[in-house]
Amino acid sequence: MLCRRMSDATEHAAQLKALIHRRSARVGIVGLGYVGLPLALAFANQGFRVVGFDIDEQRVQCLAAGRSYLSHVPPGPIQEAVARERLVATSDMRRLREQQILLVCVPTPLLANREPDLRQVRNAARAIADHGHWGQLIVLESTGYPGMTREEFAPVLAEAGLQPAQQVFLACSPEREDPGNARYPLVDIPKVVGADDPLSAELAKALYEQVVAQVVEVSSTTAAEATKLTENVYRAVNIALSNELKLVFEQLGVDIWEVLDAAATKPFGFMRFDPGPGWGGHCIPVDPDYLRWKAQAQGVPTRFVDLAGEVNRAMPGHVVQRLQAALAQQGKGLGGSCILLLGLAYKRDVGDIRESPALAVWSQLGAAGANVTYHDPWVPEFLGGARQRLPPQRSVPLTAEVLGAVDGVVLLTDHGQVDYQLVVDHAPLVVDCRGVYRAVRHNHVVRA
Repeated sequence: MLCRRMSDATEHAAQLKALIHRRSARVGIVGLGYVGLPLALAFANQGFRVVGFDIDEQRVQCLAAGRSYLSHVPPGPIQEAVARERLVATSDMRRLREQQILLVCVPTPLLANREPDLRQVRNAARAIADHGHWGQLIVLESTGYPGMTREEFAPVLAEAGLQPAQQVFLACSPEREDPGNARYPLVDIPKVVGADDPLSAELAKALYEQVVAQVVEVSSTTAAEATKLTENVYRAVNIALSNELKLVFEQLGVDIWEVLDAAATKPFGFMRFDPGPGWGGHCIPVDPDYLRWKAQAQGVPTRFVDLAGEVNRAMPGHVVQRLQAALAQQGKGLGGSCILLLGLAYKRDVGDIRESPALAVWSQLGAAGANVTYHDPWVPEFLGGARQRLPPQRSVPLTAEVLGAVDGVVLLTDHGQVDYQLVVDHAPLVVDCRGVYRAVRHNHVVRA
């Protein structure tokens, strides 16, 4: 048990490091969403006893019953961890004081004006300040702007007498989770770790070495935060480039998918990014704005970031325009047409609809008077979207009768378990945003 005074930080760090190596340190995970739950299971699988904290009582009850609320996380590992008493979930933040390590995995979304919404980070910091104790290792995994750990998290702890590098150890290790990516599970993705003092860095590195194959240490929490934003800005810019090339090649009569297939054969100097109906998920549409906001506060322009956002946010409108033009050739308009959205999730084979371009397409179609339904095997029920003013709805079955009764299908997500031959055989019109039908030309398939 760590002492309550940090007069000798080196001694306390050595004690905690020994507990980490024995995998007997108690680990608390604050936030049990797409990042926190897989992380909790990874530590539990390595023998750590994990307490997961979440304000959503429904999540807590699901985990206690051995059930999963994330489509890409099977219940088996949860049931095993719970049965072996390696994973307990709670909404009682007072139990933070029982942990020796706290990993913060709360969301960092955007406000309506596309500025950072840091309320959940601040709430987590306050909860730790209220219920944490001297000697804890605290790692912020939530994505933030360069400087967020220092400017938003550390001061809250310090005000409560938990001064980083003196009373507690504080580090930053931004998540790199890719939901549904079986090729790169969490344990195989190198973990970037940064801290603003040597002991915190040493402890954080020792901790993650227990669960991941490689730890990459950087010089500070700010460098760690900047690394995560660089990764996602890079992807955002290149997705925007592919989307812009798609628009150009459409006008030139060139098939973007054929071009990408050919370009991808070059063994150097080219990395493939596929176009689509826009960008989605919690990272790529959000993280560039965190960097833009911080840069603007320093008076630094972010022209690539701004342009990428402009291009990617315009893609749902392009999809609607392509659909509208295709319907017009059949003597129909959007108003009164029945449109089936094929896929609501933002990416293939996950149930995550956060920032999904499908919601923007749906919103625009609804505003134009279309009657919209959807099919998504990973999203059986949509609870409604206040921001897009979308009503609750359930996924409709994908049958020949359903397909034949609509005026058009918009293929927004290329899930693996969809019968695409059934779709093209029975739908009167298909707007393909994912290149599913690139191999065979169909007169009633429109690229978008």
